[in-house]
Parts: sequence; C-alpha cells; structure tokens
Amino acid sequence: MSDLPVTADAVALPSSTSGLELATPTTDEPPLLEARDLVKTFQSAGHTLSILKGVQVTLRAGEMAALQGVSGVGKSTLIQILGSLDRPTSGQVLLKGQDLYALKPEQQAVIRNRHIGFVYQSHRLLPEFSALENVMLPLLIGRHPWSAARDQATAMLTEVGLGDRLAHKPGQLSGGEQQRVAIARAVVHGPDLLLADEPTGNLDLVTAETVFQIFLALNRRRRLACLMVTHNPELAARLDRRFQLRDGHLVEVTAEGVR
Repeated sequence: MSDLPVTADAVALPSSTSGLELATPTTDEPPLLEARDLVKTFQSAGHTLSILKGVQVTLRAGEMAALQGVSGVGKSTLIQILGSLDRPTSGQVLLKGQDLYALKPEQQAVIRNRHIGFVYQSHRLLPEFSALENVMLPLLIGRHPWSAARDQATAMLTEVGLGDRLAHKPGQLSGGEQQRVAIARAVVHGPDLLLADEPTGNLDLVTAETVFQIFLALNRRRRLACLMVTHNPELAARLDRRFQLRDGHLVEVTAEGVR
C-alpha cells in the first residue's frame, strides 16, 4: 500500500495452512500502530463512566497480538478507536506516524479503505450480494475499475479456499465459509493493519482453527499486523504478543509475567 500521511486537504491461502509460523516482526523499525494515553469516557445518568484510562500500545508490521479481557471491559471500544471508528475522549492513535484523529472524517475514511481491515464476530456480509460481490465492495468504494475489482476479489476468495463459492450468497454458505468471505473482504484491498473482534467466537472448535490458520497464513504472506480480540486462551498463547484490558488499563502478558 502507499505510505501515509494523508494531507489536510486530501479527500478524494492455499488448501493447507497447517504448521504455519508467524511473520517475524522487525523490532528496530518504527511502530505501524501506536496508541498514546487513550482515554474514553461516557456520560450516563449524570455520572462519568471511564472505559479506557490512559491505554498505550504499539504494534509493528508483521506482529500478531491477542487482546483479552472480561466481557464489557472495553475491548470492542478499543478496537473501534484504533480503527478510527470511534473518537477517544483524549489521546492519540498514530498509523504509520499519522495522527488519525487530527484528520477530518472523510480523510479517516480514505485511510480505513486503504490501510485498515476489520473482521467481526458476526460476518456482517450483505445478504443480497454474492460472496464475490461482497469482497468486491471495498475495492469499488475505493474507485477501482469493476473488472479489476472482480479479478482481485476472485483471487482473494481463492486464497481463503472459496474459489468454488464465488456466486454463493451468505445464506448458502456455512458459518465458517461466511467468516472466510468476511476475512477476504477485510484484506482484499491490501491493508497494513487488521483489527479482528472475536472472529472465531461464533464457530465450533474445528472451524475456529481453520479460520485461525487463515489469519496466520495472511500474516506470513503479507506481513499483516493484526490485533485480535479473543476469549480463547489457547489461540491467544499462539500469537506474538498478548494484551489484557483490566479496569480500563492495558497490560501485556509475557513469559515473565505482566507488565
């Protein structure tokens, strides 16, 4: 993808993935993603509810990190803020050194379309569109020619093992296949960062492992940085880094303990 920044005026898998190793992050390169002192509060019945209390995190190209925490602690809120979908009360989010919240909403949308992919627990596919059409959408929104978008989406669906399901609508696909279409849609435009909010949460163990292996394959092939919310400790332990959100504070869990 082309490098940031966006100026103030700018608007305009193979069949088997077992045994994959994670891409090796380069620790001497600057962070791809950096969050500085993120605070998020809500007003409710005259009271201030603090969700994030000075969260700081960095993620480099090629790193895969797990985000854990009890339900309702603010994991999805943090994902939304990191993806420029929900403004923090205070603090900064930098992607390739660009402060996302110093930009206008339309400029943030350009960055999301070019540099960030999202996958959710629910696939959020458009039911009236085929798998191919769903994956083409980010490219068409980004003003790619229709034929180029079709070819790129076809290649992406083939990469996640759905080359024979192009014309199928979401209702004609299994849960695991639906989620693979959602992953293809999230990465078809070649983002630098993938934010995944419980992507295996609705799947059985076998299907969840298949989807997880696709994430590993994409990380290895594309040096795609990924922050994945998961309640599965076994999956979390297989990633490069593991974070826990506790009472509004983000801590990193390492072999030596919590820091």
